[in-house]
Amino acid sequence: MIDPGHPLSISSQCELLGIPRSTWYYHPKPPGEYDLVLARCIDELHLNYPFAGSRMLAGMLRLEGYDVGRKKVRSLMKKMGINAIYRKPNLSRRHPSHVVYPYLLRGLDITRSNHPGFSIRTQT
Repeated sequence: MIDPGHPLSISSQCELLGIPRSTWYYHPKPPGEYDLVLARCIDELHLNYPFAGSRMLAGMLRLEGYDVGRKKVRSLMKKMGINAIYRKPNLSRRHPSHVVYPYLLRGLDITRSNHPGFSIRTQT
């Protein structure tokens, strides 16, 4: 994309592509050895305890002797694509495309169980 030998300057080429110049100069660092060890331990713990989140995994790692905080565990989990399995919110909210069926017993006089003849009242 960007050619350093091109007659246009690097800043002009970045401007034409619509990216910041700092993106061209940025070279990501490879993960450290300690991060790889932690990631391996987190992966093993996640296989045994899929419901454990970053707080619980950080506590488990501390019990195993690793000096690690919750935020470090959370960032490694995010890089690895690991999420805790738990019930998500709004599970009882209906989907907009689903049909809403009417309540068929509204307006009925129910006086006892297994009532043989229901009388339907009309709503006014």
